Amino acid sequence: MDLNAEKLKLIKKILKTKDVLILKKIRLVFENNDRELWKELTPEQQEEINIGIQNENRSDVVDF
Repeated sequence: MDLNAEKLKLIKKILKTKDVLILKKIRLVFENNDRELWKELTPEQQEEINIGIQNENRSDVVDF
């Protein structure tokens, strides 16, 4: 399976759909996945990410 080809097929289907329920379900899949990934992080990693988000919100980050 070509990953990029699969992504393009899904993008095309998402763009064509007018069914809001389908879009909400797709969003939930990603949100659930994000929650699972967060649980796998150590408390230290979570804290580092939270600090990074706070810095970004205050514009305290330097783009490389």
